[in-house]
Formats: sequence, C-alpha cells, structure tokens
Amino acid sequence: MKDSNRLRLHEEILLLGLRDEKGTVAGNVWMNYALGGAILAELIVDGRLKVDVEGKKKFARVTSPRRMRDPVLGECLAKVRDAKRRARLETWVSRFASVKKLKERVAEDLCRTGILRAEEDKVLLIFSRKTYPEMNPVPEREIIARLRQAIFTKTREIDARTAILVSLADSTGILRATFDKKRLKKAKDRIEEIRSGDLTQGATKAAIEAAQAVILMTAIMPAVYSAATH
Repeated sequence: MKDSNRLRLHEEILLLGLRDEKGTVAGNVWMNYALGGAILAELIVDGRLKVDVEGKKKFARVTSPRRMRDPVLGECLAKVRDAKRRARLETWVSRFASVKKLKERVAEDLCRTGILRAEEDKVLLIFSRKTYPEMNPVPEREIIARLRQAIFTKTREIDARTAILVSLADSTGILRATFDKKRLKKAKDRIEEIRSGDLTQGATKAAIEAAQAVILMTAIMPAVYSAATH
C-alpha cells in the first residue's frame, strides 16, 4: 500500500480535492487543470521533461522517453514526445487536463492501493456516476501535515514535492478549502516565497513554473473555481 511519501503529485492533488465522505470533487473543470499541472510538474521532477526558456516563454522538451510504470504519466509523456510542434507549459497543462477520464483513472489507481474505494450512485435518480470515498485517511493527513509545516512554520527545509504541492494547491484554490482562510491570509508572504521557488533549486524551480502555468489557464476560464470542502 502506498503512503503519502510515495504518491505522485497528481495523486496528492486529487486526494486533497476529494470530499472525503462523498468521494466527489467540486469544481470539476479546475480539478482537471490542477491534475494537468501536477502531471507536468511530476514529469519535470522525474527528469522526463526539461523546461526551455526563451524570453518570457517556457517550453517543455522530452529528455527521457523511457517507458513509465504509471500509465497516465506515460500517456502524457508520449503526447509531448509525439507532438509535431513544441508547446508552452500552459498548453501542456491544458492538454494533460483533457486526457480522457483523467480524474477517474487517477482515483482508480488510489483504489488499487487501498486509499480510496469506488462506489456508484444515481444523480437525480437517473444518471449513474462513480464516487471515490476515502478508505484510508492516513496518506491525506500526512500530506496536510506537510503543507501545514511548510506554510505555517519558519522551516527552511521544504522538500521539493511539498514546495510544488503548495504552489499547485494555492493556484487552484485547494489550499483555501483545506486550511482556515484567515491563517492563509496571514501566511501570504510565506506562500509567495514558496511559490517563487526561492526555497528550492534546479529542477524543482522548473516544476514550480509548471504549477504557475495552471494560473494562466484558470485566468482565462469564465467560471470560478470551487475547491472541495472536507
């Protein structure tokens, strides 16, 4: 069974975004973009993609096309590898977000590890839908503890994945659904420091840029993101 230290970034984001008891996600469109940004960041951290910077534009380039065990990551890496033209980070966030049944596929992976369970219910007594209630709350609790430590303490030892997760969760409103809004407001400068990449180096800063690309996508959407409440 996976623990939170072994979860991929897109798995962590989905866990944070799910309503624990109902197993549903509020703000479905925004969750897809959060997942798209997390996948892009994961591929960068894993050394499969590199960010090429040209002026203000940032492009993703494949550096290691080796087959991946995670089928979602493998499919997204193949999209970059097989693209006829290179594309900017925000374009890849959008393309990854459009992967068919993305949320369900990530959730099913978490079901196989015993963290979630799959159920089916009816909407308006007519339409069937899959839900994914939490079965093992420990991994999510550990993720939240990592975020709390990073945001609300003065520690300078923030691991790469936690820094990326802070940036992703803040960009998509998930932080506001996880922690008290007044506390987050007071920690605004700290969050910005984490998001700027000042506490990280190298590949991590590039992956944080992938998280920032989510902001560019959400800014052009007409709806307002509503993250899940716990």
